[in-house]
Amino acid sequence: MTLPLIDPFERPISYLRVSVTDRCDFRCVYCMSENMTFLPKKELLTLEELDRMCSTFIRLGVEKLRITGGEPLVRRDIMTFFRAMTRHLDSGALKELTLTTNGSQLERFASDLYAAGVRRVNISLDTLDAGKFADITRWGRLPQVLKGIDAAQKAGLRVKINAVALKGFNDDELFTITEWAASRDMDLTWIEVMPMGDIGNEDRLDQYWKLTDLRAQLATRYTLTDLPERTGGPARYVRLEETGQKIGFITPLSHNFCESCNRVRLTCTGELFMCLGQEDNADLRAALRNNPGTDEPLEDAIRAAIGRKPKGHDFDYSRQTVDGRVSRHMSHTGG
Repeated sequence: MTLPLIDPFERPISYLRVSVTDRCDFRCVYCMSENMTFLPKKELLTLEELDRMCSTFIRLGVEKLRITGGEPLVRRDIMTFFRAMTRHLDSGALKELTLTTNGSQLERFASDLYAAGVRRVNISLDTLDAGKFADITRWGRLPQVLKGIDAAQKAGLRVKINAVALKGFNDDELFTITEWAASRDMDLTWIEVMPMGDIGNEDRLDQYWKLTDLRAQLATRYTLTDLPERTGGPARYVRLEETGQKIGFITPLSHNFCESCNRVRLTCTGELFMCLGQEDNADLRAALRNNPGTDEPLEDAIRAAIGRKPKGHDFDYSRQTVDGRVSRHMSHTGG
């Protein structure tokens, strides 16, 4: 019997987030620079290698697999990978296969995703204003994303909206976004902006909208009931009694959620980041490619990496400086 993955702080690792590409058809200002240099394709794990890598993690006890990017649906033939993962859902080893997307390609892929066993998607959407959307994504078009949401719901996918809280940008849309999501029967999670990557002229301190302030603003219009559910992830949830929808708050800066962390992140090049907010990583690609006939060295490399998982991150804005900043872009690690 294969022993499960347990980190040094007795946390079982049951959730893997996998970036399948560093490329994206948007250039969101908090995620990428406008003129990104992308990785050579030969450095990326092939779809077959991604299958083998994820299958190894599943064999070691990972039960939830979230596919991210970049924008995962811009990777060529990506549905081949999703269909391959269906066998783990069918066997019961994998409890959930899902993805985070910007929504731009959902009109094309929503039905195929549902057929592959995906039942939930997270869609990143920070504003309902077409002009502001074009500004923050640099290359994006809001109508394309809204059509993707329509297609996802029509296909039977449960949609959750992820919005990055940005002071001076979408703070005036708090109630508009909340009511729009409620009208579509979509839950909504707000995320504090994180100090990751060189994004040029954007000032993270100026953008930082503390979610305790956002929550207090919500409470002026709605009755908020704290929900006890914990997914091992960063979000803390409330229910808005007037709408019935669930609102999540991901607060890496104003609230440290690391004590229950059950996840690790795999990049499209085979680097395993044990913590989103730390630079330490493990190269799993070498163990994979140098041992085509056996997965034992890969399993050993995964276990060694989990043995280095830190207790938590160091993100901190409290001293009016961006402490704990990591140099890589969010798109490198995956959302």
